[in-house]
This record gives sequence, structure tokens and C-alpha cells, in this order.
Amino acid sequence: MTELLSDTARDTVLQPLLDSGWAMVDGRDAIHKTYKFANFIEAFGWMTRAALWAEKWNHHPEWSNVYRTVEVTLTTHDVGGLSSLDTKMASKLDTL
Repeated sequence: MTELLSDTARDTVLQPLLDSGWAMVDGRDAIHKTYKFANFIEAFGWMTRAALWAEKWNHHPEWSNVYRTVEVTLTTHDVGGLSSLDTKMASKLDTL
């Protein structure tokens, strides 16, 4: 079963994500990042690739898309906060 990130894990796996543009969400145990693309087609294509991973891992982001901008928030609802699934997904999203 998935568990909340420990303090040690937050220091080791979460900090690099924060250093790469992810940010903690005020009032929630969640992380957020804004992705900007050249145009809508690139943004939508990226979301499609991300959706395939989200479905494969059964871990779906909270996200929205307006033209070339995609806003992503990650948290694990089942455990009420950040888990290893969120850090895994954030890392994957950054590589797509």
C-alpha cells in the first residue's frame, strides 16, 4: 500500500523536484508545476503522453490546460498527501 512520504524521503526525493520548478501547494500536502509549450498541439500532445503513464500507474494528476499552458498538481488522495507515486509521476512528467 502507498504511504505518505517520510521526512527523510521528503529531503531526498522531493527536494530535487522543488529545485527543478515544482512547488509546494499552500494549505495542501501537494506539489504544483506550470508547463508552457510552443502551442496548443504541443501541450495537448504532452498531456496525451502523460495520460498514458498516469493510466499505467493508476495515478492521475489534477491538471488543466489553457492554450499552451498546462497546470499540474500532484497528491495521493488515498493517503491524504504526497507519496512516492507523486514523486515518480513528477519525475516522469519532467522527462516527457
